[in-house]
Amino acid sequence: TVITATKMMDKFPDFPWTNDIFEISSWLRRLARTPYRLLLESILLLLPAKLSFLMLGIPSRKAEDEAALLFTSGSSGEPKGVILTNCNLLSNCEQINQLNLFAEDAKILANLPLFHSFGFTVSTCFPLLYGIPIVTVPSPLDVKTGLDAIRNQKITFLLGTPTFLRGFLSKGKKEDFESLRYVVAGAEKSSDSFKKQWEEFAECQYLEGYGLTETSPGISFNLPNKESKKGSVGKLFNLVECKTIHPESRRDLSRGETGILCFRGPNIFNGYLNESKKTREVLTRDLWFITGDIGHVDEEGFLFIDGRLSRFSKIGGEMVPHAKIEDEVKQALGYGPDNPMGVVILGQPDEKKGEQIVLVVDQKIDFPELKKKLNQNGIPNLWIPKKILTLEKIPVLPTGKIDLLELKM
Repeated sequence: TVITATKMMDKFPDFPWTNDIFEISSWLRRLARTPYRLLLESILLLLPAKLSFLMLGIPSRKAEDEAALLFTSGSSGEPKGVILTNCNLLSNCEQINQLNLFAEDAKILANLPLFHSFGFTVSTCFPLLYGIPIVTVPSPLDVKTGLDAIRNQKITFLLGTPTFLRGFLSKGKKEDFESLRYVVAGAEKSSDSFKKQWEEFAECQYLEGYGLTETSPGISFNLPNKESKKGSVGKLFNLVECKTIHPESRRDLSRGETGILCFRGPNIFNGYLNESKKTREVLTRDLWFITGDIGHVDEEGFLFIDGRLSRFSKIGGEMVPHAKIEDEVKQALGYGPDNPMGVVILGQPDEKKGEQIVLVVDQKIDFPELKKKLNQNGIPNLWIPKKILTLEKIPVLPTGKIDLLELKM
């Protein structure tokens, strides 16, 4: 079933629309003419579950049945269809609820697209299930409308990726954020300077979490005050287990050792759509999900992420992390939240050492001077970029992530 609206259908006349369409704008107009229908349905829902399901025509579903199909972002490869069950989504919503972060007067700005797992679960399914008011804005890129909604509707929670949040910080005024208590970020790493600027300018707390489409998406979250740790993405959600494995041998590592992160829990997906081989590559027989992210969990249970395995280059037998080099480059260039310069590190084939580091930027810089500063800052020679590529604009996906696949092409 395709849920859509007339405006969307008019915008894409050549789209292969199916016969099974739920056109929501017509439904809302009919509902406005018959308000008693909502009252009747509410009364029917008070009946025993089986009877109300029968009278309302709600099909029965099992916990393991498919509830939603979301696609991965495709930032470093082809998007994959992630099958999420009723159990996956309900479990993750309950895990979020157990954080006890949302007070009675909480109000969420829901501006992330529904195809984004963060937007689907955290700002749509979760608030609807637990009765938290949401204020909807069509796009996180519509900063003006978003700021109006925060100010006029007294929003307390702003969710997003650092890419989307940067626009709010650069265009917003202090009075726009008076009601804001928390900024909740995910999908990308946030710099310490960016967090600090948000907290000082908006007088709110900037909290980070970690998750993937395959985990419905939440895995961990940094709670306010003492329930957070610098550099981490928080403690694991309830009922989520974590272990790390060696990137090459795939042997289990000890707690605290850095390796490929693997998770197990009720919010972990069941497999990819029509991709049995890829499913077997990431889901073990004992239901461990091998993420492809590099990190570790410390003795206190805090999760630390070093980056994607695909965002490491193996040079001279050493694993070189792209994300850490990007941070060092930004620091050497004097990068800050007020100068949102695009900086991306890529690995390219090299005949002698296997790979070489390439720097991609969207502004002209003095490359020899940068390499000199990196060397003076004690950056290993293997980490220092050997080439530079200057683009007018760094390609970004609709989810707010950098389109690494397009960059590599």
